[in-house]
Amino acid sequence: MAGGRTIAIGDIHGCATALRTLLAALELTSNDTLVMLGDAIDRGPDSRDVLEQLLASSEKCHLVPILGNHEQMLLDAVDDKIPLQDWLIHGGAETLDSYGPGAALAEVSQEHIDFLCTWGDYHKTADYFFAHGNYLPKKKLSKQPWEEMRWRSLNYFLPGPHKSGKIAVLGHTANKQGEIANHGHLICIDTYCHGGGWLTALEPATSIVWQANEAGESQQAKLTKAC
Repeated sequence: MAGGRTIAIGDIHGCATALRTLLAALELTSNDTLVMLGDAIDRGPDSRDVLEQLLASSEKCHLVPILGNHEQMLLDAVDDKIPLQDWLIHGGAETLDSYGPGAALAEVSQEHIDFLCTWGDYHKTADYFFAHGNYLPKKKLSKQPWEEMRWRSLNYFLPGPHKSGKIAVLGHTANKQGEIANHGHLICIDTYCHGGGWLTALEPATSIVWQANEAGESQQAKLTKAC
């Protein structure tokens, strides 16, 4: 948006308290673009509330949600493309419980399913692109196999700079020390919130970092130089 900030948020994984604390610190306006990098759901305690907060945020700013592999699993389970158990064992059970103890898949809000169906594969600006998991450096962003790349960990494949010259801002690969992985051409902001780390937001243009955790604590800093 003209004159506004572009801020990315890493993997939330059902951490509703951390998200609420982080959104309060961001003080978003209608001029801001908030890019949610995927994996908003599963594993953490309250995926239902996370989706409600994201829907509410879409009324306050320009929200750009990216589809993560966990949202993909839920949608695939709904469409009978995968066995339900394949999703449940990867954090889906916690998501269902957020709709009520022992809730069935049919009890997931249709509004939330419809919302997830609108999430895209990537977002780009003049200097950056935002995606969930990974990318192929020699393929155009529009030609990436995103359904595959949203699953690929940076621990197994660390790509070089993208041919576009844009810096990648990614999630998916959790840093269990709660630290941002800045490789210069690639920045990963999954800082393991559901495992006791931080939920991270980054404004790449200014290198400002906001973080919050499930204890409701928050902090602000600058992105450290590339390793």
